[in-house]
Amino acid sequence: MRRISMFCLGLTMIALGPVCKAGAQDKPTEKSPATPAIAAFGPKAEFLEEIAYYEQRYVRLAEAVPAAKFTWKPAEGVRSIGEVYTHIVAANYGIARSLGTPPPAGLDFKSINALSTDKAKTVEALKDSFAHFRHAIQALDDGDADKPQKMFGRQTTLRGSFIMITGHFGEHLGQSIAYARMNGVVPPWTEEQQQQQKQAEKPKS
Repeated sequence: MRRISMFCLGLTMIALGPVCKAGAQDKPTEKSPATPAIAAFGPKAEFLEEIAYYEQRYVRLAEAVPAAKFTWKPAEGVRSIGEVYTHIVAANYGIARSLGTPPPAGLDFKSINALSTDKAKTVEALKDSFAHFRHAIQALDDGDADKPQKMFGRQTTLRGSFIMITGHFGEHLGQSIAYARMNGVVPPWTEEQQQQQKQAEKPKS
């Protein structure tokens, strides 16, 4: 998993300062939407950082893609831009259920994909599903990290399931970035880095 070095954590504990939470790939100004601060470390806290990282990537990218492009797909028989996001929404609720937290009352999994053509509803659903997923992880116990757990049809441990879920997030984030690029959309975090680079390269007067 992407996490802060133990050396950094050790220095922080000695200094009695706040625990460093920013991932190595994140800029200090980049924040996850409505994500609470994580003030501990261990399997659960580290995974919550991964969730925060992917949440802000998915939400910011979905917000950057024009609404008219949510039905775009590279070929027949594959998911559209919007359908990739609603797939993550359904997965967040489904995985949370596998980990012991049932979906909200009245949630209809079959209706989630129908949101994919509506940008506003899709973005809202993404945010809601990540909030629910974080709640499911917070309800877990680090002491159960090696407890047997079935995930994506494979037998593993709770700790192993965290790794598998992170891989799932990464797979579809890469897909979403490729889809956005094919439609002329630069990921917001990349655009920000490019702007910062341009500013740094400007000759000083």
